Amino acid sequence: MRAVPERAHVVIPGDHPPHIADSPHLRRLDPHRVTVFTDLPGGPEELVERARDADIILNSRAQVAWPEEALRRLPRLALIATCSIGVDNIDLPAARELGILVCNQPGRTALIVAEHAVALLMAAAKRAAFFTESMRAGRWERRDTVYLRGKTLGVIGAGDIGGAVARLGRALGMEVVAWTPHPSAERAERLGVRFLELDELLAAANAVSIHVKLTDRTRGLIGARELARMRPGALLVNTARGPIVDAAALAAALDSGRLGGAGIDVFAEEPTAPDDPLLSCEQVVLTPHCADTTPEGVDLLNGGAVDNILAFLRGEPRNVVSRIR
Repeated sequence: MRAVPERAHVVIPGDHPPHIADSPHLRRLDPHRVTVFTDLPGGPEELVERARDADIILNSRAQVAWPEEALRRLPRLALIATCSIGVDNIDLPAARELGILVCNQPGRTALIVAEHAVALLMAAAKRAAFFTESMRAGRWERRDTVYLRGKTLGVIGAGDIGGAVARLGRALGMEVVAWTPHPSAERAERLGVRFLELDELLAAANAVSIHVKLTDRTRGLIGARELARMRPGALLVNTARGPIVDAAALAAALDSGRLGGAGIDVFAEEPTAPDDPLLSCEQVVLTPHCADTTPEGVDLLNGGAVDNILAFLRGEPRNVVSRIR
């Protein structure tokens, strides 16, 4: 682990749209020096230049990525603290090799993200986006919607967010099944779910909600083969990471009528490209990676990032991401 001077320099390299720039939590970092950039860097060179003198980086936006080549050019950097759970935008093996700690915030906004996931599920089930656009176009179209009570919800990933979604699903009167790489009878009882193999879950569920980390194992986890195993008319929700789902395959399944709808908060490219296939699908509800973007969620994440920095400066680092799962 790299040493840090008594008065550390904390750099926030790309706080756009604003997340932490005006947060009162930053005052807790006094007397340390804090530099905030309120726009995104124009490229790799500008990113490195902004962080060149940083002892600590507070990464408030996932669009700001830290590949190996950038980390190797920051000899003073000792810590990256994120305003997020996910750290897939940071080269963790390189950080470990260089002695740079990475601290995230597991579970801190789980209830907020879970509420958003279930809101997307409800909106997709009731065709909210389709009916809104139809009425704006002057049409009065009536189509069947989905009654969720008594249906089966499949939760992929049984961590803090997946567990909260499972509880909300049961509150709606749904039967909940789940998949995790690490199932156990104790965990199933605690969450009130039945664990199934992934293919079994896809075949059984009327709605599927995704809550796994993006890793080499989960990238492309849901592709054309998996979508074909889902029940006709089933719904898919993704509030985890875009590359977990093959967007082109999902768009094809929606356009063909094989799936009944989808609620998507995360995308392979963010902001989305104009030719993203999901933008042209009729039966989707889309939100711009904002599942925890509530005043409460933003404050929790800002406070958690500062808490992680202060713990590190006390010599008691916490929430250290030590390996890729």
